[in-house]
Amino acid sequence: MSDLPPLARFGDRLATGLLDVTSDPAALESAGFWAVCAEFEGRLTCARFADVRSAPVPAPRPGRWRGPAVGDWETSLDHGAYTAAVRRIRAHIEAGEVYQANLCRILSAPVPPGADVDALTSLLARGNPAPYAGTIRLPRHGVEIAGASPELFLRRAGRTVESGPIKGTGRTEADLLEKDHAENVMIVDLVRNDIGRVCETGSVTVPDLCAVEKHPGLVHLVSTVRGELRAGAGWPDLFAAAFPPGSVTGAPKSSALRIIDALEPAGRGPYCGGIGWVDADRGTGELAVGIRTFWIDRAEGLLKFGTGAGITWGSDPEREWRETELKASRLLAVASGSYRAIEEGAGS
Repeated sequence: MSDLPPLARFGDRLATGLLDVTSDPAALESAGFWAVCAEFEGRLTCARFADVRSAPVPAPRPGRWRGPAVGDWETSLDHGAYTAAVRRIRAHIEAGEVYQANLCRILSAPVPPGADVDALTSLLARGNPAPYAGTIRLPRHGVEIAGASPELFLRRAGRTVESGPIKGTGRTEADLLEKDHAENVMIVDLVRNDIGRVCETGSVTVPDLCAVEKHPGLVHLVSTVRGELRAGAGWPDLFAAAFPPGSVTGAPKSSALRIIDALEPAGRGPYCGGIGWVDADRGTGELAVGIRTFWIDRAEGLLKFGTGAGITWGSDPEREWRETELKASRLLAVASGSYRAIEEGAGS
């Protein structure tokens, strides 16, 4: 077990001085500043910190992080298994069981026992900056995460709640297909339904639909869903209604989850979960979808990373495999710890 002190980083916000840890989402309605990690399978860790201050992520220092080489990673689904699983999902769609399902694979590589996710954070901030980057280091509670997520799961400001589902990925805007737009609209409908379960009737809107966002090395289609929480609803209700995130499950969500469980041999853990912060004193919070996320599994001695793609009837198995490769390639290069690679890639 690592003896590194607990901390959390979200953008330029640094939280230290751990007060308490709980799995009860009702704590997020109490008081204080909380770091939150909701794993895909349901495990919830909420950590309250005493001190929160503005502190930019430190510049990377050569040698501080010793990551695996790009070729050291193993995958839970290889090319053959992944493309076969895509075909299985298309068979489920043909049978009318599901309209869309997100298929993911977990990559893993040996990590030195003393590895520090905060050092990896420095590399990610330089090599793959992201709007919802987040780090949570709670070694004694089994949570060591460094993420560079581009996707908003839930943002809350008072009674207003917002989600920003991503569906559709390419190297450039020209790569985006009609299938990507259809998939985005499908998931927007799902997220509208999820949020609508805890929002005032008629308050759920879609201010942006299929907007193109540019990120390092790729582009995404992103939509915005917004609503007003009904009286008495809070974080426990939001988790019950919207978790796991619709963009990384599928539609209908219940069918997609059943198919995911049957086809994916490795648990997702924090990948595709919710990672972020809640300021209970101010009634605000921001949770990212846990994609583009690394985490350390001390029990297995592994650094892990997930990558996936949304599968619809219009999916081509080879193209979906290439999408998972595209999403992973830059991040794995950054995590290799090659300072030169990060310097060269920072402006691309």
